[in-house]
Amino acid sequence: MPATLPFVTCDVFTDQPFAGNPLAIVLNADSLSDAAMQTMAREFNLSETIFVQTPDNPANTAKVRIFFPTSEIPFAGHPTIGCAIHLATDAFPTGDFETEIRLEEVAGLVPVAVMRKDGKITAELTAPVVPHGVPNARTADEEVMAKAIGLDVSDLQFQGHHPGVWQGGPRFAYVPVQHLDALARSHPCEPAWTDMMQVCDVDSVYVYTAGRDADYQGRMFSPTTGIFEDPATGSASCILAAQLHAAGALPEGETCLTLHQGIEMRRPSTLHLKIDVHDNAVVRVRLAGTSSAISQGEIRVPNL
Repeated sequence: MPATLPFVTCDVFTDQPFAGNPLAIVLNADSLSDAAMQTMAREFNLSETIFVQTPDNPANTAKVRIFFPTSEIPFAGHPTIGCAIHLATDAFPTGDFETEIRLEEVAGLVPVAVMRKDGKITAELTAPVVPHGVPNARTADEEVMAKAIGLDVSDLQFQGHHPGVWQGGPRFAYVPVQHLDALARSHPCEPAWTDMMQVCDVDSVYVYTAGRDADYQGRMFSPTTGIFEDPATGSASCILAAQLHAAGALPEGETCLTLHQGIEMRRPSTLHLKIDVHDNAVVRVRLAGTSSAISQGEIRVPNL
């Protein structure tokens, strides 16, 4: 009989099943090769699959590897939050608790504070890399950027927010738009999309505006990586801190924001962002959310 490994799936950044961002968590994954993990991630065909391994440092909880359907990524928010909640609830199946899950990711060590109180579970990660600018970053001209997301130039920018390219492990282009109607109409359009990817040197774009019941609402498109649209993107949300700081939207001290994503996909997601600014620089970013368990089973290990 072919070898199998246990897996679970959950929906992250929501407490409602079949909303938020789906995640597959493959457990006991120490023996898997890179090729096997990539093959299994392609089989799940979710925006990300996370593989749980024995930590290099026994003081940490686990070592994890995170894969798109097409490639590995150094850090991602929704796999980190979903995996940490799974590991914490596995350790504390009942009752209230507070614990720290420490995940070794390619981008660095990611501590995640997880707690259950009155039956409600939340997790808050600290981004492993403070978001920052990209050396010699370029943005495409506004006409190309507008065409790339199916909008007019008049739909771009709001309240001092201008397009930018930022990184914090992954790298994203950020395109602010005037209002929620423009956000709802946005979608990747060729050939301008490829032109924008080449100029900005990215494979993913986060389009955002002021929210109705949140501080900001966004959409993340990444068809190059096999994800036409992502329902909730934790890494892009963390790196958004640099974009907001450049727009003058962050005062000194701690700023707490609520972000919505996935609305247009009918997979509503809620992300909570805390950004610390000191001496006019972003010095720490934390991201919080919850998850809802969906399924469990076993997956065959590819014979590669």
